[in-house]
Amino acid sequence: MSGPAASARGGTTLATMDQGARTRTARTGRTARTARTTARVTTAPLMVTAPLAGAWTHDVATSDAALRRFLHGLPGVDQVGAEARAAALATRSIKRESKMWALDAAISMIDLTTLEGADTPGKVAAMCAKARHPDPTDPSVPPVAAVCVYPDLVGVAAAQLAGSGVAVASVATAFPSGRASIGVKLADVRDALEAGAQEIDMVIDRGAFLGGRYGQVYEEVRAVREAAGPALLKVILETGELATYDNVQRAAWLAMLAGADFVKTSTGKVTPASTRPVALVLLTAVRDFMQAGGPRVGVKMAGGIRTAKEAISYLVIANETAGAEWLTPSALRLGASTLLNDLLMQRTKQRTGVYSGRDYFTID
Repeated sequence: MSGPAASARGGTTLATMDQGARTRTARTGRTARTARTTARVTTAPLMVTAPLAGAWTHDVATSDAALRRFLHGLPGVDQVGAEARAAALATRSIKRESKMWALDAAISMIDLTTLEGADTPGKVAAMCAKARHPDPTDPSVPPVAAVCVYPDLVGVAAAQLAGSGVAVASVATAFPSGRASIGVKLADVRDALEAGAQEIDMVIDRGAFLGGRYGQVYEEVRAVREAAGPALLKVILETGELATYDNVQRAAWLAMLAGADFVKTSTGKVTPASTRPVALVLLTAVRDFMQAGGPRVGVKMAGGIRTAKEAISYLVIANETAGAEWLTPSALRLGASTLLNDLLMQRTKQRTGVYSGRDYFTID
């Protein structure tokens, strides 16, 4: 594929990946009524978050009350519709011409991550080598987008990735709980940046958000935004703790108003982590934010994404919800620790016609 939207050879687009699936569905002899119902589920608008052009400015962040009025004034999320839409998009099949592009795109969007108490410099160095050359036997495999580690291991990653084009990302702000003073959180960010981090993955204080202290959350994100300077700022919402899709939408808008470059689903430490309906809600929010006059904000899905099939389903959701403009590592990321090997296995199958076992690839 020559870019995210189309293949120079076959003209296949991500928007038409589901043609084969629709054809097979028609052959099953489903009734016309069922087919019409399915069409409504897969094509009808999911949410009524219409573009808010001219309706928001940073004046909404002048107080908790102003933020509450704005955030609770956002149109509600249709839970049934969102889940049905996400489920329908997950069934779409991808033709061979598009699949190779999609596999490479997914690899290039990975934030290869290790966030364990047992992490060592050796483990991070090995992971960085894999990030640069995911399959040493095939130089056509793209590098990943970033390596994500704890602040104390940023220096190791920075040394290993120097000049590679792979970014060094670090979690910060009392990851994963987000429960610390603002002074501690900012010190966390500064330590990571001084060690060489180019991207900061911060966590919001979910207790403050769920308690309605929107101003506190906003001010913390703004403070981290200022401390991060030119570094990319990804704001982790921990959607599994936010309880409702309306809360997910509000948290996303709050983070974007405060200066987030990305909104991110999860720390990977809470269940559920990333889910397709949540991804759809976030992608709708960033699309509407941009249509309302804001900058393009990316989405990072993280936690529980382990297979190529799952990863590609997120690309389909992104294309169908936000558009092809988001099908790039600058706007879409997949936080993962075990996904890369499955993508490499599927890529080898596409290239050679046979599967390679997991033993043919290094452990992530």
